[in-house]
Amino acid sequence: MKYNSIELNEVRKIRDLKDMLQSSTELYGDKAAFLVKKPGNSNYQPVSYKEFKSDTEALGTALIDLGLKDKSIAVIGENRYEWCVSYLGVANGTGVVVPIDKELPANEIASLLTRAEASAIIYTDRKSETVEKALDTLERDIIAIQMDAAEDTERYLSFSLLIKKGHELVKSGDRRFMDAVIDPEKVLILLYTSATTSKSKAVMLTHKNICANLEAMCQMVYIGPDDIFLSILPIHHAYECTCGFLCQIYRGCTIAECEGLRHITKNLQESKTTMMLAVPLVIETMYKKIWDTARKNGIEDKLKKGLKISKLLLKFKIDVRRKIFAKIHDNFGGHIRLFISGAAAIDPVVSKGFQDFGFNILQGYGLTECSPIVSLNRPDQFDDASAGVPLPNLTVKIADRDEDGIGEVIVKGDSVMKGYYQDDKANQAAFTEDGFFRTGDYAYMNEMNFIYITGRKKNVIVTKNGKNIFPEEIETLLGRKEYIKESLVYGKENGDDLTIAASIFPNYEKMQDEGVDTSDGAVEKLMGEYIKEVNRELVSYKVIKDFNVRKEDFAKTTTGKIKRYMEKNE
Repeated sequence: MKYNSIELNEVRKIRDLKDMLQSSTELYGDKAAFLVKKPGNSNYQPVSYKEFKSDTEALGTALIDLGLKDKSIAVIGENRYEWCVSYLGVANGTGVVVPIDKELPANEIASLLTRAEASAIIYTDRKSETVEKALDTLERDIIAIQMDAAEDTERYLSFSLLIKKGHELVKSGDRRFMDAVIDPEKVLILLYTSATTSKSKAVMLTHKNICANLEAMCQMVYIGPDDIFLSILPIHHAYECTCGFLCQIYRGCTIAECEGLRHITKNLQESKTTMMLAVPLVIETMYKKIWDTARKNGIEDKLKKGLKISKLLLKFKIDVRRKIFAKIHDNFGGHIRLFISGAAAIDPVVSKGFQDFGFNILQGYGLTECSPIVSLNRPDQFDDASAGVPLPNLTVKIADRDEDGIGEVIVKGDSVMKGYYQDDKANQAAFTEDGFFRTGDYAYMNEMNFIYITGRKKNVIVTKNGKNIFPEEIETLLGRKEYIKESLVYGKENGDDLTIAASIFPNYEKMQDEGVDTSDGAVEKLMGEYIKEVNRELVSYKVIKDFNVRKEDFAKTTTGKIKRYMEKNE
């Protein structure tokens, strides 16, 4: 089958996530589904597809035995095997699974549990204090299940004992979970948005939504049983959950647990990772570190020379990038075949830079409400500045275009959510009369159907004479400056006029490491010079006329996006 003149990959059809796990276990049985690190052992230990399915069925059976059939059950914690067992142990026959951000404070966790009408919560030891504080504020009791507890207490049930009990129930003939029939159209996943511009909404997803997304994305990008993924992004988020967990189980891959962001390099090497999902913040940081290390070691010129040679040879279809830049590849474990960037737009300079070193890096675009992927670049069909082309199962349009062809991205198809939970007002605003979901993102599309995101609708700065300015464009230019870590561009009222201003967070740590003056006056002068350089790349109505230097980082979501609504731009 062809799509956009490119042959699509063959994929197997899956009715629901239960069918997915069943068929994957039949296909990949004894193969490692996960690589985990158990207490007292620093080496990765494999967990097979058979073991994963068995544990999932045991947990689901035990949860039903607790009276939780058709109830909402929250899951909160680090990326780990038990989280994945919990997710499918609920969604595949027990009730509605509600993944929660592990970085939230107790009051917000309590609020989400109340809004979701949760009857139980499964959590890790690291989150015990916060979760139990949240539970103390609830007006009703809910069942608490602790992933790391060895024994039951008055406060919580032990996850491991619950699994053990579930295995015993299954062995004795209890098939309540295994025989549960999944309605692919029924809401069984409740996901909260990351809320960069407002209060989080509860997105209602079905098995059909997610399975349609899995099939379509895998038609676009090949992912197979030989691939090993390192899971680094927050797994409660739709991007990592669908694309870094469920996709891998669907395609027979192995998922390696990451011990934390500080351990990425070590874990990449230990697990022999072939693919990794990341957000632009992670990839851009890795790219800058390559050049920073080269400068520190006095080999920057040598690296630039290597790039010139490899680019010249590529013109003659001779690819020596992995050989010339072997040390860089070895630092990432030596087996990486693909980085996938999502959750926000990546600077094309960075993605092109990684490709120049011999890494394949693809950018996609999606939203929680779309399960989440809407568009993808492909290895043989990509544009570094684009978010890719729409998935083959979706209809994507640009609505209400301006004179430049820029308008709001609207989406229709099997991956699009049922709606927001108990929020009629938001649902009315979210869909067009003919059923398209309004993404809130502005973009334009070229004749090849490549989508180019220009910015969030809510972030657009409209000048007094009606010009639209997308702050993300200017923030990308600022982010390329050596000692700017992050920035936020906004419109500032100036009498009867509106001027463009920027709040800048310098990379103080790097400046100190390299002996750069970090006194207030020196930093402000340097940032002012950067502003002048950026302004020379902008048309007159977009130039930055005012700026301030921050001492502290911006408040962010767990996928690294700045919470604009929390920032006060003075």
